[in-house]
Amino acid sequence: MLAELREMIGHDVMVGLAQAAGAIALCAAVVLLCRWQAVRVEREAAVSLLRGLVQMVLVGIVLAVLLNGSLLIGALILLLMTGAAAVTAAGRIKGMGGALMLCFWSIAAGAGIVLAVMLATGSLRSQVAMLVPVGSMIIANAMNSCAQAIERFRAEVTAHVGQVEAALSLGAEPAVTVAPYLRSAVYASLLPRLDMMKSLGLVWIPGVMAGMVVSGASPVYAGIYQFIIVAMILAASGITGLVATVLMRRRVFSAAAQLLLRPAEVADKPAPAG
Repeated sequence: MLAELREMIGHDVMVGLAQAAGAIALCAAVVLLCRWQAVRVEREAAVSLLRGLVQMVLVGIVLAVLLNGSLLIGALILLLMTGAAAVTAAGRIKGMGGALMLCFWSIAAGAGIVLAVMLATGSLRSQVAMLVPVGSMIIANAMNSCAQAIERFRAEVTAHVGQVEAALSLGAEPAVTVAPYLRSAVYASLLPRLDMMKSLGLVWIPGVMAGMVVSGASPVYAGIYQFIIVAMILAASGITGLVATVLMRRRVFSAAAQLLLRPAEVADKPAPAG
C-alpha cells in the first residue's frame, strides 16, 4: 500500500518533502536558539513554516494543472496574488482606514505596468509556467515596497507634525509641506531593491538564472535575463512606492487642508475634561 501511494505521489515529491523536513528542522533549531536569548518567535515561526509549505505545494499543484493555460488564466492567477499581497501589506499598516484598497491599487499599478511592458516587448512569454513565477516575484517586491513606503511616510509625517502645521499656517499647499517626507519614503522603499541590483552576481545568483542554466540555457543569456527581471522588480517597486505615497498623501489631510495624522501617544491621549 505504501509503495503504491509513493508511486502515485512521485519519487521526486517524496524526496522534496524529506528535504523540506530537513529545512524545517534547521529553522526549529534557530527558533530554539532565539528562545535561549529570550526572543519568542515559536508560534509565528511555526505558522509561517506551515503556511509557506502548504502554499507552495498548492501553487505547484495549480501550476501542474494549468501548465499550458492561456494568458487569461495567468492574468487571473496574478490578480489573486495581487489581492493577497494587498491584504498582507495592509496588515502591516495599523489604524489606517482604506489601507486595503490603497495597497491593492498601488501594487496593481506597479506590477501591472511592468508586466504589461514585459509582455509587449517579448521579455516575458504569456505561458502560465513562466508568467506566474516571474509575475509573483514582481508582485512580492511591489508588496514590500508598498508597505515600506507607507510606513516610512507615516512615520516621517508624524515625527514632523509641528513643521507641517507651521508651513500650513503660513499658507503652504498641503502637498508641498509633506514633499520631503514623500521623497524620503519612496527612497526608503527603493533602497532594498537598489542594493539587490548592486549585489547581483557578486553576492547572490538568483534562482531564475540558476534554473535556466540547469535547464540548458546559455549562462550568459541566463545572466542577462536575470538582470532584466531584477530591473523590472526595481521599476515595479518605484511605481508602487510613488503611487502608494501619493494616495497616502491625500489621506493625511482633511478637505480643509488640516493635518489628520498625529503621533500615537498624542492620538491615544484622552481629551481633557470640560
